[in-house]
Amino acid sequence: MITTATKTAASRTFAVHAAVCDKVAMNTTEYLDRIRNAQVYDVADKTPLELAKNLSERLGNRILMKREDLQPVFSFKLRGAYNRIVRLTDDEVSRGVICSSAGNHAQGVALAAKRRGTRAVIVMPVTTPSIKSDAVSSLGGEVVLHGDTYDDAYAHARELGEKEGLVFIHPFDDPDVIAGQGTIGKEILEQVGEKIDALFVPVGGGGLIAGIAAWVRQTQPDIRIIGVEPEDSAAMSKSLAAGAPVTLDHVGIFADGVAVRRVGDETFRLCQELVDEIITVDTDQICAAIRDIFEDTRSIVEPAGGLAVAGAKKFAAAQNANGQTFVTISCGANVNFDRLRHIAERAAVGEQTEMLLAAEIPEQPGSFRRFCEAVGRRGITEFNYRYSDDRNAHIFVGIQLSKGLQERKALLAKLRGAGFPVEDLSDNEMAKLHVRHMVGGRSPGISNERLFRFEFPERPGALLDFLDAIGTQWNISLFHYRNHGSDYGRILAGIDVPQEETAKLEVHLAELGYTHWEESDNPAYRIFLS
Repeated sequence: MITTATKTAASRTFAVHAAVCDKVAMNTTEYLDRIRNAQVYDVADKTPLELAKNLSERLGNRILMKREDLQPVFSFKLRGAYNRIVRLTDDEVSRGVICSSAGNHAQGVALAAKRRGTRAVIVMPVTTPSIKSDAVSSLGGEVVLHGDTYDDAYAHARELGEKEGLVFIHPFDDPDVIAGQGTIGKEILEQVGEKIDALFVPVGGGGLIAGIAAWVRQTQPDIRIIGVEPEDSAAMSKSLAAGAPVTLDHVGIFADGVAVRRVGDETFRLCQELVDEIITVDTDQICAAIRDIFEDTRSIVEPAGGLAVAGAKKFAAAQNANGQTFVTISCGANVNFDRLRHIAERAAVGEQTEMLLAAEIPEQPGSFRRFCEAVGRRGITEFNYRYSDDRNAHIFVGIQLSKGLQERKALLAKLRGAGFPVEDLSDNEMAKLHVRHMVGGRSPGISNERLFRFEFPERPGALLDFLDAIGTQWNISLFHYRNHGSDYGRILAGIDVPQEETAKLEVHLAELGYTHWEESDNPAYRIFLS
């Protein structure tokens, strides 16, 4: 979805607003001097602005990538962290600094503190991948693991900072941090040799886009500034729609680098004033963008690092753009190797080069061949089958596409016209996460099964904790768990519960505290599992 306000140049103002953050209220025009004088290059590199040749040819537009994934800590975050820490007073340096982070800001603070010669305490969620916590430790940061989420870590960092007199370094809602990130916008305008039509920026708490917009809007106001968020972590777009910062009840876990429940007050103010619009993209579109970046650069960015390219592709398609120049920010590359399996698996669906479908075929010789003849000379990427009864068989099929959504719709119509009942599962999250790996599991003796999907923080013992919480009051009739190399585990569970105990089960699930969704009506469940 493309959301939030589109602004005209005449409506853009640069008035004074109150900034509810750790620093004093700011006038937007003051950011020009703050960015111009930002001290970032003691630790940060002026990263290249590279043409994505393959992607540009495919989209019919010039796509330029600002390679912040090439920074010493593989993320832009060290710019803002260093610009804040370099301005500490001697007294503050003697006290030390503290921050909360799921990874990238933590590495920036640790590196900046090491250069400044001050103590750095980094509070990270227990779920933080070891690649990130180990990197912080190697830079001299004192890692404190606390809580399951960033919000838990943030609250503990604030409490610990007060107790020990440490200076809190906010990851985004601080003018010095914002100005440090704003140097990226300044570099882009110095590096580009052509007119930029639109600039696409990943959005989490808003520090990156606020800093870039503060420079670009006031120096080249004709450039369209577009933020990009995951659909399941759209804190900024929802805040802009509401007219004030809002707190999300739940954020997605895939693009962890931008998974914040609430944006900053100052970053919100700047985005409300300077940003043209926010685009949201789904997990499959992010995975496809990661593959696009890899094919042009042979580098693998983290999910947040693929947001801008995903947004540019979605915008270009929606606007039928051709011959335009888009700049995207590849903001980071701190990705766990184990996650690459999941990314690769979902990229083809996100790029519309693979479709997933469920089909019913007669249980008789030659029926599978007739089905394949209807599919035509397309590659079959996946085929799952289990005998059901003497009449019909249900199959789960992955099929390669070359013409995207148009071909997908045409193939569905062709298969149905050939007499095969089919269900398109390409956009079905449960089917993509679980069912494709467990097709054919039926239990005829279960008559009161209800199906639920759960998410929980991934750490040693977490699966056992989950089972203990579920308890033994009802029979678990179906269970699927797969570790996707992320910070959270995902489970699909069937629970056999008599009709008269339905209300009791719902109360129990609500009290567990695990994020969950009921999937009893999901067509993938009905076809393959129920």
